[in-house]
Amino acid sequence: MGIEDLTTPNEQFNVQIIRKNIVKAGIHSVHPHPIPLSNLDLLSGRFPVTYFYVYSGPKSGSCTSMVEALESPLARTLDLYYPFAGRIVTNLKTEEPEIICDNSGALVMEAHANIPLAGLDFYNLNQYLQGKLVPINNEFPLQVQVTHYTCGSISITFTFDHALGDASALGNFLRSWSELARGKPISCVPILQRNHFIARSPPTYHSFLDDNYISCNMMDILDIPANDITIRRLYHIDALQIDRLQILASAKGVKRTKIEAFSAYIWKIMATTIGESITHCKMGWLVDGRTRMFPETKSMKNYIGNVLSVATGEANICYLKGASLSDLGEIVHGAISKVANEAHFLDLIDWIECHRPGLMLAKIVLGRGGPCLVLSSAGRFPVAELDFGFGSPVLGTHWP
Repeated sequence: MGIEDLTTPNEQFNVQIIRKNIVKAGIHSVHPHPIPLSNLDLLSGRFPVTYFYVYSGPKSGSCTSMVEALESPLARTLDLYYPFAGRIVTNLKTEEPEIICDNSGALVMEAHANIPLAGLDFYNLNQYLQGKLVPINNEFPLQVQVTHYTCGSISITFTFDHALGDASALGNFLRSWSELARGKPISCVPILQRNHFIARSPPTYHSFLDDNYISCNMMDILDIPANDITIRRLYHIDALQIDRLQILASAKGVKRTKIEAFSAYIWKIMATTIGESITHCKMGWLVDGRTRMFPETKSMKNYIGNVLSVATGEANICYLKGASLSDLGEIVHGAISKVANEAHFLDLIDWIECHRPGLMLAKIVLGRGGPCLVLSSAGRFPVAELDFGFGSPVLGTHWP
């Protein structure tokens, strides 16, 4: 295969794709069949989800041999997570996406960059990742790019179609792949059946869901309004600073979580950036429903799919500017608690059932209703654990 140059004129950062390979499940004993998306899958849309990891590089062996060593355990992982080797198409009868489990495979690309890893601006990764380190090919729900730098370090980007699963599901996939790469048994036996979240008969739901969710299609998703300045930034915040925020947010004697404390701080900062003509702004939080719907048995912790809802809070901007972190922490806690329970997720499944066919999204995700910020935590997402046999990563992050 010829070299593919991803550099545009006058750019100093050059990435050349030197190899592409389609990796299929090694022992694919499952007959081709469709998996309809669950109601909660329909809520998550069809966004690409990318994770960016940086490694110091293998101690010995060629670059290509290292990539080939990744592909063998990937094939074994696809045996266990066979929907990740399928295709996502629209069912013409239901007018909804479905996963065709036909072992079409995952796309793995190998690339060379013309700079050392230290040459990347990790604060402003957008200029490096978009179109260079992050592969975009809609034919493959799972795409991987391994990029070698002149210093010997490597980066790996994993890009998934959101229909495959949420962060919990994708983290389990990557964890299993790394375990098989090191010759270890997998710690997560995936639950692939997506018929666990069935609407009640008759469906019923709280009216506030109509205020927070909306039916949409792919064009609506592609037309999500951009900010006047669309930027992505990577920050490092010392754990001691998070602890300090938690103490301030818990000043009234009620202990707030780190997420609640950090959210209160970010919401307060956000309010200072909004023009005077706007009186209110919103904040949202992604909430995993696995432990909320099955709190005692935890039987669905290995479920592969989407089990997310979005909590939404709204506040007056003047109040946000003047309120204490403990006061804002109380608002944040109340908003998250409203959806972090089984009753909400049952209602949400029923709401989606009443609005099918098609996709649904939280209005705050679509940018409807004024200034907003959505926060999600990747605290349980594997970072140090993603050792594929050449050491743990020195950095792992989500790239939105």
